[in-house]
Amino acid sequence: MSGEPKGSGGSRLLTFAAWSVLVLGLWLWGREITGVSIPVPGQAGGQAAPGLPAAHTPMEPAAPARVDVPSMGVQAPVITRDLDARGAIEPPPYGNPGTVGWWRGGAQPGTAGTALLVGHVDTQSKPAVFYGLSSAKPGDKVRVVRADGSVAEFTVEDVRVHERAGFDPAKAYGPRVRGRAELRLVTCGGTYDKAAKQYTANVVVSAYLTGVGVRPGTAA
Repeated sequence: MSGEPKGSGGSRLLTFAAWSVLVLGLWLWGREITGVSIPVPGQAGGQAAPGLPAAHTPMEPAAPARVDVPSMGVQAPVITRDLDARGAIEPPPYGNPGTVGWWRGGAQPGTAGTALLVGHVDTQSKPAVFYGLSSAKPGDKVRVVRADGSVAEFTVEDVRVHERAGFDPAKAYGPRVRGRAELRLVTCGGTYDKAAKQYTANVVVSAYLTGVGVRPGTAA
């Protein structure tokens, strides 16, 4: 996601308002709907959709350090994000558009629950870390290297575009299968509204834990 005024060159950028919508969803999610299971086509009783691997047992807690999405060519450091004085999530620094933010009010990637990683889609002059997020496909892998040297491997199950109008935080952030370790990758999407200087939607990639490993060079 992005959040500065547009430059004169006409490149797309997101203003603070769209971050506010994201934060509203986080606020509702954290206080009202955590634990709500949302049906996914092809899933029943916690089983994976046809053609996708079974879910792995959740891991022990550890903070994320890096996220790799091979299908998108992404290898990005992960930094911790909180809410600012206005109650809005702190976006990754605009000066480092290759960084991904982890909202630590949610789960740690690999543990039971929903972990949330957010990133900009573009800057005033070039694509940012999650520019290609909307092209993700079911079955794609997302690997999160954690601070303890472990690697949580997630499998993408779907990609959805959530319009800002009528935004439903339960559908965006609520757990799909109770007790499963899940991951959401979030950036801006839809169309760019030049008058409002913001995007009209958020792209949300949903994935779930399917494997674990260790970072090369890390003692098991």
